[in-house]
Amino acid sequence: MKTMPAVSLAAMPGKRQATIELAREIERRGFGGIYCPSFGDGLGLCEALALETHTIHFGTAIANLYTRHPHDYAVSAAFVHELAAGRFHFGIGVSHGPVNARMGLATGKPLADVRQFVAQLREGGQRTGALPPVVLATLRRKMVELAGEIAEGAVWANAARSHMPTSLSFLPPEKRSGGDFFLGNMIPTCVSEDRAAAAAVLRKVLSGYVILPNYQAYWIEAGYEEEMLAIRQALAAGRRDDGTGIGRSWGRCGLRWRTFPVGCSSTSAVGVSSRSARCARMSWRDGCRSGIRRRARSPRCRRSGSWGRSRTSGSRRTRWRGCGGPSMR
Repeated sequence: MKTMPAVSLAAMPGKRQATIELAREIERRGFGGIYCPSFGDGLGLCEALALETHTIHFGTAIANLYTRHPHDYAVSAAFVHELAAGRFHFGIGVSHGPVNARMGLATGKPLADVRQFVAQLREGGQRTGALPPVVLATLRRKMVELAGEIAEGAVWANAARSHMPTSLSFLPPEKRSGGDFFLGNMIPTCVSEDRAAAAAVLRKVLSGYVILPNYQAYWIEAGYEEEMLAIRQALAAGRRDDGTGIGRSWGRCGLRWRTFPVGCSSTSAVGVSSRSARCARMSWRDGCRSGIRRRARSPRCRRSGSWGRSRTSGSRRTRWRGCGGPSMR
């Protein structure tokens, strides 16, 4: 039986009830999980998922550890864990410096702060009841090693699949193949008949990450030094949107992560059939073939976040077309 991917899902203002209904549909169709990013209150959405779903696994990917005290997080995490009866994973991370700065938060030393947070979370859990498995947001070697030491899982975002065997090698051997240790990678993916349109969407999605120093350092580690140095030069020169700087440099790097025509047998996505490029995030669970997609967006639908739809016998319905995803191992 083919393993279905898991979808990254966020509840946005005015669409929260629709998001819960969508989650129930995702579960009904047999997808592998639902993982909730920090924007849109991912932990709050997980509480709703614990009540509104029955079998699907879900979690935060991730909750920002700087926004609440670990003991306070322990209360909420234990509550959702108890309601979910073992289906919930608590993913945590330091987020990004610019994100924290906008909230007036200081980003400290990630390794030390994550270690302290997990210790205090478990200290708080002694009073709140059993805690869910803790999953660390990882990117480079030291954080991956820390996840293998103190956590029950590791999740990457925008990690290069070509570098994943190296990243997994930083874990203890018994944790590299999944099992009880959660492994995930959230990968921007576009499913479209139009490769150029898909590439344009992916460049736009990834441009917000490529300006971050920690991601630049990661992609250099992953073998994209030439592209990252070109992007740094473009940023230093103030060239971000003119097509001669960051976009072109990222195009050489980002397109290696693939864009796929709809229905292609080699795709690593479960896609929404559409006439236009629609962007999604993928997540791989437990090192196996299970990506998951977020709300699909078209270059023409701006920020509406609408799912791909097609006319069939005068009615509107969502069409899915899936292919087997790759293994991270």
